[in-house]
Amino acid sequence: MDKLKVLVACEESQRVCTAFRELGHEAYSCDIIEPSGGHPEWHILGDALEVLDKSRNGRPIFTMSYDVINLSDKWDIIIAHPPCTYLSAAGAVRLYDSNHQIKDYERYKKGVLAAEFFKAFLNADCEHIAVENPVPLKCYALPKYTQIIQPYFFGDPWKKKTCLWLKGLPPLQPDNIVQSKGYWIGAHGRDKAPYGMIKGFRDQKTRSKTFEGIARAMAEQWSTYVLSERER
Repeated sequence: MDKLKVLVACEESQRVCTAFRELGHEAYSCDIIEPSGGHPEWHILGDALEVLDKSRNGRPIFTMSYDVINLSDKWDIIIAHPPCTYLSAAGAVRLYDSNHQIKDYERYKKGVLAAEFFKAFLNADCEHIAVENPVPLKCYALPKYTQIIQPYFFGDPWKKKTCLWLKGLPPLQPDNIVQSKGYWIGAHGRDKAPYGMIKGFRDQKTRSKTFEGIARAMAEQWSTYVLSERER
């Protein structure tokens, strides 16, 4: 089987990276913090935009174990999970007052920078790109997302609305729909987890991790698609 070279940007959990590795592909996670996934030899420690710049200009890229990543051409797939703190619609209450006017301009400025960071991945020099984030605030004028997925579509029994912006990749198809236990983040007053869930119960790092079922679906479906394209 042909190996794909996959960059998973802004991923410390290495769940998507590992899912591709389990299928035999050459996948690398990248983040400004060390990985919790247990494979520093697959992790690029640093700014993901610098990695894109090095890729574009043919400069060497190193993993944490000082292995060099040789790109004879572009990345085959780029999957990015840019920070959503300032972009998510869930933060509207912090940004707007009761009249829907901006009340926190410092937060707004950080959101503008976050939107630029987001768009850099969507516009990267790669034929197959996926960018993941929650539903965004309209004020940052991000492009319309391609689809919305839920963890329970892929075997993890939770609700956590996740948007995917796709370029050159097909929408993910639900492949293991299960009954939802409740909402992964916060208490919405209905459909709670049976043992109770309160707002902020899970820390930000835990909330940001990709569900294993989604990671598996990304690896299986998108690698199959890209490889089939090569055969055409």
